[in-house]
Amino acid sequence: MTAVSENGNLNNTTKLNSLLINSKYIGTDYSYKHEIVWKNAIGYLILHLLCLWGVGLIVTELEGLKSCLWTILHMYAGSTGVTVGAHRLFTHKSFKATPLLKVFLLCLQTIAGQNSTFIWVRDHRLHHRYSDTDADPHNSKRGFFFCHIGWLMMKKHPYVIELGRRIDMSDLQADKMIMFQKKYYYYLYFMVAFLIPVFVPIYFFNEHWLSSFLVCYCARYILQLNLTWLVNSAAHMYGTRPYDRKLQPVESWFVSCISLGEGWHNYHHAFPWDYKAAEESMHFNCNATIIRFFERIGLAYDLKTASPDMIRNRILRSGDGTHYVLGNDKAKSAVSAIGPLHPLNPTYNSTLKSPDAILKPEGLPLFHENDVLISDVIRGNIAE
Repeated sequence: MTAVSENGNLNNTTKLNSLLINSKYIGTDYSYKHEIVWKNAIGYLILHLLCLWGVGLIVTELEGLKSCLWTILHMYAGSTGVTVGAHRLFTHKSFKATPLLKVFLLCLQTIAGQNSTFIWVRDHRLHHRYSDTDADPHNSKRGFFFCHIGWLMMKKHPYVIELGRRIDMSDLQADKMIMFQKKYYYYLYFMVAFLIPVFVPIYFFNEHWLSSFLVCYCARYILQLNLTWLVNSAAHMYGTRPYDRKLQPVESWFVSCISLGEGWHNYHHAFPWDYKAAEESMHFNCNATIIRFFERIGLAYDLKTASPDMIRNRILRSGDGTHYVLGNDKAKSAVSAIGPLHPLNPTYNSTLKSPDAILKPEGLPLFHENDVLISDVIRGNIAE
């Protein structure tokens, strides 16, 4: 099979549409060269340097302990807004939420600073639909750096732009709260992600304004981003594929541990509509516990999950043989790591051949196994 190839940037939408319609497969064209967006690259470099400065202050200024705790609280609050809100609720519709919970999660997602929920969901639905191909915004086939942060420093591949327009966003377009956050995102972000986090330590903890800025904004923001990015990079490259060997994402204990449950990525891509995003909900999966807590107090309902039979059949049908119960010794022995051979080791990785990630134009399911890509082109979903 041959992946769709396209050299250089395509400015002719009609030509691109023709290619997509007539092509049998979409993969990765390694000859394509992404154009660097220098203002983004320089901006992220500066932010990372300021983050290192902030981390240095955390280590050396022990009197800033309250500020550190405040920063950690904000960091994981923002992460919850992304993982529980933007990801499991709004992208995959794995459960339903009351208006009160929606507002709460939208506020937390704004803290994370990963763009509005609308844009985040659009990009993530595109990622699942065309995972690890040129139509994936952070295609892991282009290497660790690209799928971790490089994709944010470069112009989008033409397939990302055009196929992104075809992702169905009608459910979010009909949601007034989502569209309100999208319209006023930067004002809201300035208030809840910058002003409040920086002002509170200055006023209540007698923190110096520079220390508060470096620790409570720069360090918190960049560390949180890198935690999220590890799901796009490490959880697509270093681990095992017990549920579907044809999917690039892997099971990563390391990523799951530091992200509170987002690293069981082979399972998640196999069953994207499962609210747990993992087979074992209590195994490094704080986010699933949070959703069940919301259910218990009446704020979340209609939690979706894959049945044991469905999971078992998927493992036996398409897994790589490394499942902890249903796997086989031969496949389990085909695992290596730099240092201790333990799943918590970030380099823990199966030596079995990774999939080619060449997909048909309709892509992969988003919500359930019978899901198909809508044929109508929905305009207005691409950010400038």
